[in-house]
Amino acid sequence: MNPSTTLIRQIHPSFIQEGRVTSQAFRPTPKDEDKLSTYDGDQIDAKAAWKHYTETLGHASDGALGVSVSECEDLDLRVVPDPEPFPEHVLIDFSEHGRKQIEKRSKKLKSHAETRGWLFQP
Repeated sequence: MNPSTTLIRQIHPSFIQEGRVTSQAFRPTPKDEDKLSTYDGDQIDAKAAWKHYTETLGHASDGALGVSVSECEDLDLRVVPDPEPFPEHVLIDFSEHGRKQIEKRSKKLKSHAETRGWLFQP
């Protein structure tokens, strides 16, 4: 990965309200140990990531959005490869921040992703 690497985030149908993606799509939960699951766009494209997420893992996704490694790092979010579940898995680590800061950062990531637009929609 490098600063321009796109991190692909699957968007669960519940994270879309009135046709718009909510910042919840980019906000990790305490149950996730404040880490957001993404795919390394240098290793897999958005369509293949969506197929893996929906067909192999059996999860729901209305499509894939993305943020860059540098956009995460600019918000003091560490980007950590996590190949144990599958080789392309990457975590965006929010764990060093409190709830209010996590909310602010997730809104900024959502904004970056919206500016970039959908990387894939079925």
